[in-house]
Amino acid sequence: MAKDYKAPEETLETPQPAETPEIEKTEPTPMQEPVKEAAPEPSPEEILTAELEKTQDQYKRMLAEYDNFRRRSQKEREGIYADAALTVVGAMLPVLDNLERALAVESTDEAFKKGVELTAKQFYECLGKLNVEEIPAKGEQFDPALHNAVMHIEDDKCDDNTVVEVFQKGFRMGDRVVRHAMVKVAN
Repeated sequence: MAKDYKAPEETLETPQPAETPEIEKTEPTPMQEPVKEAAPEPSPEEILTAELEKTQDQYKRMLAEYDNFRRRSQKEREGIYADAALTVVGAMLPVLDNLERALAVESTDEAFKKGVELTAKQFYECLGKLNVEEIPAKGEQFDPALHNAVMHIEDDKCDDNTVVEVFQKGFRMGDRVVRHAMVKVAN
């Protein structure tokens, strides 16, 4: 006969955590920061003063921005006028060149010659009113900012880089060149 076999019972035990000793609370050490108390709320006067200072600062900044804008706009307007005047004068200079060519031609008609002379004189007066002046060239030292050398010659009588002949007059308006003088330079 068979005996009934009974297996031993296994019991699972859960491990108990090790007991930890209680840590006493101590005062904060120098390494630890103490808890700070909340700052007191500002008074209504302080709030209003801070808002006033902020508003005044914004006002001053806006005023400075407007002043800068006004100056920049004025400078741009002046620049636009100068550029436009420079362009107009540059477009009219060929007319003056033709008047001077007409004066250079021998004419038997004295009235015609006198009329061309008066017209050229009036043209120069108008250029003077616009602050346009001729760039001195003949006998001057060559300056690439003012002169355009189209020919070079070897001449021992003249100093190096001296303008010996002017083919076309140059003009400037204030400190800006309207047209460079076309010249022959001695080397």
